[in-house]
Amino acid sequence: MDEKEAPRVGAAVKRRRRALQLTLAVVASRSGLSVPFLSQVENERARPSRRSLELVAEALETTVGDLLAAAEASRTVDVVRSGERSPDMPAGVRALVRGRHQLHALEFTGEQDAGREFQHRNDELLYVADGAAEVEAEGRAYHLGRGDTLYLSGGVRHRWRATEPGTRLLVVAVGDHVEAEEQ
Repeated sequence: MDEKEAPRVGAAVKRRRRALQLTLAVVASRSGLSVPFLSQVENERARPSRRSLELVAEALETTVGDLLAAAEASRTVDVVRSGERSPDMPAGVRALVRGRHQLHALEFTGEQDAGREFQHRNDELLYVADGAAEVEAEGRAYHLGRGDTLYLSGGVRHRWRATEPGTRLLVVAVGDHVEAEEQ
């Protein structure tokens, strides 16, 4: 099997490893593969050969077929249309990604001012699609206009508010249920 045919199984391998509460070092020891290679597989930077995938599956107490099925099931293509409302969201807030994924994205429309401070475990990006907003982060105020973005690393305390009527702000973040790792 050449690299173009090799399966993308990284997310399935990582989920299985974490479900068994194993470290990469343990899986490497069990499989005879290196920790860096396994990390690359989990992060979709390398695709395992058939033999390597068999070794990984054995180390994870599963089968190649189960890993491939889990990898296929995790592939999702979903369109959220502009007029769709999110029933579980407050007025003026719309989920841009359905379900529980690594990527979490919301659209805030109107004069949103939660008046509270946020602190997320993982990274976040705020993008002003229309209007303007003010973000307070790390004791400093940032004024953002249409087309501006603000990146916040995980753990940064912040609050924001729309400063113009009709403001649309997109918040894109790594889901809090995902343990983001430094590379």
